[in-house]
Amino acid sequence: MPSKLARDVYVIGVGMHAFNNNGVAAALMADVAGVNALDDAGIEFPEVGALFNGHLGGSMGAGVHIAKEFGLTGIPVTHVENASATGSCAFGEAVHAVGGGRVEVAMALGFDDMNKLGGIGRSRGKRVGAEDVMLPAAFFAMWATRRMHEVGTTAETFAAIAAKNWNHARENPYAQRRADHDVTIDEVLASTMISYPHTSMMACASGGGAAAAIVASKEVAERVCNGRPMIRVTASQQRSETYTEGHVFLGAVIGPAQMTRDTASDAYEQAGLGPDDLDLVQIHDAFPVEELVYYELLGICGDGDGDRLVAEGATSLGGRIPFSTDGGLTARGHPGGPTGLAQIHETTLQLRHEAGVRQVEDASTGLCHMAGAGSVCVVHVLQRT
Repeated sequence: MPSKLARDVYVIGVGMHAFNNNGVAAALMADVAGVNALDDAGIEFPEVGALFNGHLGGSMGAGVHIAKEFGLTGIPVTHVENASATGSCAFGEAVHAVGGGRVEVAMALGFDDMNKLGGIGRSRGKRVGAEDVMLPAAFFAMWATRRMHEVGTTAETFAAIAAKNWNHARENPYAQRRADHDVTIDEVLASTMISYPHTSMMACASGGGAAAAIVASKEVAERVCNGRPMIRVTASQQRSETYTEGHVFLGAVIGPAQMTRDTASDAYEQAGLGPDDLDLVQIHDAFPVEELVYYELLGICGDGDGDRLVAEGATSLGGRIPFSTDGGLTARGHPGGPTGLAQIHETTLQLRHEAGVRQVEDASTGLCHMAGAGSVCVVHVLQRT
């Protein structure tokens, strides 16, 4: 059964520090993102009742130390870590803290600089179109070639997904990779090969960044919204794998695939809607094979039909169901802790109709999905009310 919220929860503020590869201190970026979220919400830090810090590379007590920069208010500060899903899990904890009646206002804050982490499979090469590339590229490559064998997906399809995300990021001031031209499929294919069929422009950008979101009860949201649309969190779901016979523990096959389907199903049930009701989606797209497969696992299309969505342009801005409207992990970047919260930031702007030239027309419902180390899945649904 999907988890439930005892009362309505609303996103009242979001903030970011631009994702980058410039060596900016993570603590400084966290301060900027947190202050921006407080300013966006129109509240002061003493009104925050709980803080959930999502970070992978911080030293012991880093979250509490950063909280002191906002004010010594005595609130509980909790460190959350769950691989790539860290920021999403921090947001979920904040949502459930408010939804369960523990506090009226909670903040989720994600921050990291992946350049300070070792042993995560990064490439130090600064070649065509690439900042540091991270994650187990060979694993994603095997997943992609299996897809090519079983479904007939081509390298051009993977390149089209990546080019879409690079082009979405062009209009996002917080994105790490912002090309000054329309990125083409041929350009993506011509960039440095990382692990066939994935090139450097298909691999997610690894660097630093920070993002924050503040959630509150309906009473608080009504007080601070000042005529701005209220954004309700209508679903907040998290799952790990459930054993099945023949279970495979990595990737989007067998166990993990069912985990994603089940988490999405829980979220749809909690929100009282289905995939056809979504206006936009933010996805875990460390490599384009992920975005392609998640089209199907989230129920946007049938199994094996994701390639057709790409060919039709359905997942591009202006298409039927835009994905990764801020550039996604591919181009907005994937610093670790803040990644999932960047999705909340983008979706909140979209639902407020404040996303500028990348605005999805009449957007009212958005889904945010993140996976962590192949064994954790988090799905949130946000709706304009």
